[in-house]
Amino acid sequence: MSTDTGPDVGSELSADEVADVIDPRPARRLDVPFQGFVVDMVSDEVDLGEAGGIVRREYVDHPGAVVVVALTDDGDVLLLRQYRHPVGAFLWEAPAGLLDLDGEDPHVAAARELAEEADMNAATWDVLLDLLPTPGGSNEAVRVYLARGLTPVPDDERHVREAEEADMVVVPVPLEEAAALALSGRLHNAATIAGVLAAAIGRASDWETLRPVDSPWEYRKN
Repeated sequence: MSTDTGPDVGSELSADEVADVIDPRPARRLDVPFQGFVVDMVSDEVDLGEAGGIVRREYVDHPGAVVVVALTDDGDVLLLRQYRHPVGAFLWEAPAGLLDLDGEDPHVAAARELAEEADMNAATWDVLLDLLPTPGGSNEAVRVYLARGLTPVPDDERHVREAEEADMVVVPVPLEEAAALALSGRLHNAATIAGVLAAAIGRASDWETLRPVDSPWEYRKN
């Protein structure tokens, strides 16, 4: 296996040179101890080079997800109240969903989730930011969109929600108040917090931070 220790990174770098770089170390799959309906648990042997040596790493193999910060013409962001069993809590979140259809355009998936979970369509879409929520334990990649120009889905076209989504509550919250909720510890969903804060920063800069809806997404898996 390779003994490459990776890129030479020193303290002399300037801020404009700081950026994440995809540069996988040599690895081989040892085992898949768990295969689930949505995610798998995998075990790899990874060569970290002369300094780090060969290590075993177990992590969640995840299809990825999309999140939608839906902003009304009045400047409110739509938040959904949904039960999340792993943490045993009702969380306020932005509309979101898995990228569990191979090759599906993530923007199409985001539009579907907005319609199904918030009963809204959007005329304007932009990329707010891309996230790796837990890169030490999962390869999940998340793209967060900003959706504007909202219009209601016609009653006869609305999705019939079930399971945890059956009693979902949708509430419009002023964007600045949602940002304050995030910073005060009243919101806990990581992608929602990141999206709300990114939207607040973006609006303050007259949306100069936005990227086109078809911007490259190198970390996407499916």
